[in-house]
Amino acid sequence: MATTSAPTRNRSAVRTLLRLWPYVRPARARLFSAAFVAILASSTGLVIPLVLKWMVDGPVADRDPAGVWLGALFLLLLGFAEALLFGLRRWLVARPLAHVEASMRADLYRHLQRLPVSFHDRWASGQLLSRGMTDLMLLRMFLAFPLTFLLVNGVTIVIGVIIMLLQDWTLGLVILGPAVPVMVTCVVFEKRYAEVARRAQDQVGDLTTVVEESVLGIRIIKGFGRHRSQARAFRDLSGKLRGTELRKARLLATIWGVIVTLPEMAIGAALVVGVVQVADGGLSAGTLVAFLSTALALRWPVESIGFLLAMSQEAATATERYFEVMDEDVEEGAEVEERRPAAAGSRSTALEDKGLRFHDVQFRYPDAPPGSPPVLQHIDLHIRPGESMALVGSTGSGKTTLTALVPRLYEVTSGRITLDGVDITGLSRQALRAKVAVAFEEPTLFSAAVGDNVLMGADGTAGTAELERALAVAQADFVHALPQGTATQVGEQGLSLSGGQRQRLALARAVVGQPEFLVLDDPLSALDVHTEAAVEAALRDVLADTTALIVAHRPSTVLLADRVALLSGGRIAAVGTHHELLRTNAEYAHLMSGEEEGAR
Repeated sequence: MATTSAPTRNRSAVRTLLRLWPYVRPARARLFSAAFVAILASSTGLVIPLVLKWMVDGPVADRDPAGVWLGALFLLLLGFAEALLFGLRRWLVARPLAHVEASMRADLYRHLQRLPVSFHDRWASGQLLSRGMTDLMLLRMFLAFPLTFLLVNGVTIVIGVIIMLLQDWTLGLVILGPAVPVMVTCVVFEKRYAEVARRAQDQVGDLTTVVEESVLGIRIIKGFGRHRSQARAFRDLSGKLRGTELRKARLLATIWGVIVTLPEMAIGAALVVGVVQVADGGLSAGTLVAFLSTALALRWPVESIGFLLAMSQEAATATERYFEVMDEDVEEGAEVEERRPAAAGSRSTALEDKGLRFHDVQFRYPDAPPGSPPVLQHIDLHIRPGESMALVGSTGSGKTTLTALVPRLYEVTSGRITLDGVDITGLSRQALRAKVAVAFEEPTLFSAAVGDNVLMGADGTAGTAELERALAVAQADFVHALPQGTATQVGEQGLSLSGGQRQRLALARAVVGQPEFLVLDDPLSALDVHTEAAVEAALRDVLADTTALIVAHRPSTVLLADRVALLSGGRIAAVGTHHELLRTNAEYAHLMSGEEEGAR
């Protein structure tokens, strides 16, 4: 499963973060306004030392109480204005940034739906969840605070330094002494922190995967008494994440120690030099107070550099992880509007091209090692209109893979598949999947009502009549005995139902839309003998009006089909009726023999 990507050491954090601009652009007016307001608020704070200078050199030196009270009023108004401006900044960014986060999450979810099955085969679900939740939360926090205050604090520092140099350039040079070592420390810190931040966020994804699998597989864990091994796996991953977070904390503590200590030492040195100058008469007390007040006002902008850089690196890593998914190529033709013309020669009205046909199909999984043999090769198979064909083969022969090619869950490596003479790649996926319905061996139900789960197989126009018909075909009348009938919530993955009940609902979902083509992957494997017989009897009526490909393991299921195709070693080894293949093909007879003997 994919968990990490290329190393981040050559990554430009700024270039990475610039990829957020399309999402930020609609909110740019409010964000720029918020930045301007924040700069204005910080600049207001820098006026306070100048008022203090006026008070010390004026009313205080002249023993003028009225002037002191006036200065105090100015200070109070400045403080109130600063607080009001910072509050306005927060109000300006709150709503648009919530919208940015929601838009990015919606785009990610939509993109995940359009990505091919091969992508989801490679990626752990926890990694995708962490990108959609934790990473986007980090990005919202970055846009709300560090993005603004890296600019605001930078401008504040520049203005403050200019004010201090204008007050007394010698003291200004003393204050600027630590600037070079602080900048060097920031550069080193940024590179190291980027690597650790990436590792931590990937480990969060791994941990999320373990938690998700443990919750979904709780019955297996309890049934086999594996809670200790799962707890150990969780503890190991938690320990790794804890170690990585501690390393992040050590790096942050180091840079914070440097950024705090050096400027404090510079302020102390400036205080000593300034007091000496005041004593010698070269500097007024008010100027020294204003200078030191300005220096102290710059403590927060300077000291915040460390964690602002840390949050920026985490945001850059989150952006990188987000676009790792968004940069993946979606399924060709995933857009509803796409109408790609069929391949040349793929349209035909000849009877032999009607129905479902495989033309020299070959398939190799996209992530298969180079040079590995294809899973399916030289598949030539024709299922005539209205015909049902059973697909039989030993475990691992490629039956499920072959059925997945029809609705284009995977793309053929070479060859083509046609429906009524039309290459399926010439159809949009919406049009294709309106024609083809699928029921998988392992049914998946969603946290929704029973009726909603079944009606997912229709195009939105199916109603109660179609629902009841599908439930009858699948012998799923048990739903009427549920507390709220078809409105009953089945719970996550439908685990509140038995395996046979889930499979019958999945079968009902496949037939509810009355599709032209039906692909069933061993749809009756979880049913008892009596229910299986009842479902088969109802299915015969459905199969009479559709073209079907049915993966089968038991003779009872095979007998639903008009003909049988034997898949062996990724090739079609034989095609014929059940009884013909029993007489003429030893491999088929061997596959069926256990069931035949059991039936006797």
